[in-house]
Amino acid sequence: MNPGKSHAGMPNVGTVTSVRGSVVDVRFDDKLPPIHTVLHADDGRIVLEVLAQRDAQHVRAIALTPTQGLARGRPVLDTGGPLKAPVGKGILSRMFDVFGNAIDRQAAPTDVQWRSVHRAPPPLAKRATQSEVFETGIKGIDVLMPLERGGKAGLFGGAGVGKTVLLTEMIHNMVGHQEGVSIFCGIGERCREGEELYRDMKAAGVLPNMVMVFGQMNEPPGARFRVGHTALTMAEYFRDDEHRDVLLLIDNIFRFIQAGMEVSGLMGQMPSRLGYQPTMGTELSGLEERIANTDTGAITSIQAVYVPADDFTDPAAVHAFSHLSASIVLSRKRASEGLYPAIDPLQSSSKMATPGIVGERHYALAQEIRSTLAQYAQLKDIIAMLGLEQLSAQDRNVVGRARRLERFLTQPFFTTEQFTGLQGKLVSLADALDGCERILRDEFKDYPESALYMIGKIDEAKSKAKANVKQTADSHEA
Repeated sequence: MNPGKSHAGMPNVGTVTSVRGSVVDVRFDDKLPPIHTVLHADDGRIVLEVLAQRDAQHVRAIALTPTQGLARGRPVLDTGGPLKAPVGKGILSRMFDVFGNAIDRQAAPTDVQWRSVHRAPPPLAKRATQSEVFETGIKGIDVLMPLERGGKAGLFGGAGVGKTVLLTEMIHNMVGHQEGVSIFCGIGERCREGEELYRDMKAAGVLPNMVMVFGQMNEPPGARFRVGHTALTMAEYFRDDEHRDVLLLIDNIFRFIQAGMEVSGLMGQMPSRLGYQPTMGTELSGLEERIANTDTGAITSIQAVYVPADDFTDPAAVHAFSHLSASIVLSRKRASEGLYPAIDPLQSSSKMATPGIVGERHYALAQEIRSTLAQYAQLKDIIAMLGLEQLSAQDRNVVGRARRLERFLTQPFFTTEQFTGLQGKLVSLADALDGCERILRDEFKDYPESALYMIGKIDEAKSKAKANVKQTADSHEA
């Protein structure tokens, strides 16, 4: 970065007037730096970003690094530019922090350009208007809530219901079977998850087409607030310059809102409902609107959204919902029943699930599956009180179909092979639809429910049922 110059051509240097945690006020007698300018203190050890011009001589900045040791009267250098991120082929298979520094213990990449992280979304005239389905290879998602190429899908759920596992499985499926680039952006997540992801992706052989950007939990709110912009700048390079499709995975978008809330509080802004920042909608839109499908390529985004206390009326969840073309809701109840991925088919939805986009057969099947599962949900109370025997024969059939569908929509993941001992399965949309249709037509009425649990294609149920029968017979003989 070229340092900002004062009128006399000398570097523009200011003085720290106050330090309150991550908020630093700086006085500039000569030239006031614009908003978003990066400032360096302590020879570059402390990095600040200007967020407000308080008067003709003072700016208020937020620290992107810890401010220990910074005192009043210390000089601050105006770098003359905003925060920048590295872009280019050299960033593939690497791991970066918010400043674009490599954090994977390897030498810094050489063949890169540096671009500002503050960029405008693509204009409407450049956006592609055609809707295309983005296959994931995960039955429950492709059948009931198909994702949009160049769209944004949200993974909603409380702590520990499997958001990160589902994200890692999608990376594995995408990079392995579609020639795109995956960018993983960890916002305020645990360092353990970053290290595990790097190891898993390396073992799966998909690292050459991946970039990882992390702003960890223990970093100052300013760094967590900007790490999403850094990842997006990298994604935009692959879409606009290399014309490639990009899968951008964000874990967790709620932490972006949370970091903005911390920054807003530190800056002294009046909080709005439930303590959130008054500018939450604008900040989230500034990030989300850059994720788009253009004439040259698409950035498809899948974002984990932590839902505070499983409350979907929380303002953070409501604002995130408004940007999404599909929402995948993970249910703690289904996770406790062992139905993984723990997707709640009745709460999840996708705007792609219309006859005009997915076709008449897929749409009709999806509606029938939802209807069967919804009837089962209503009958659960009666079953709990009176037992299954008190239901009519028709209702018993509905329950049987629904329970088999629930088990068929579970799937063994590649990323959990080492924990479950089950080999991961990738299922095409045609096979998933075929399986659901055959269950609804009662072809598997006489098969045990367990035969449909954790399988790939529906035909595996027959061989699994035979194996179970043989195992039972052997145990009786023994």
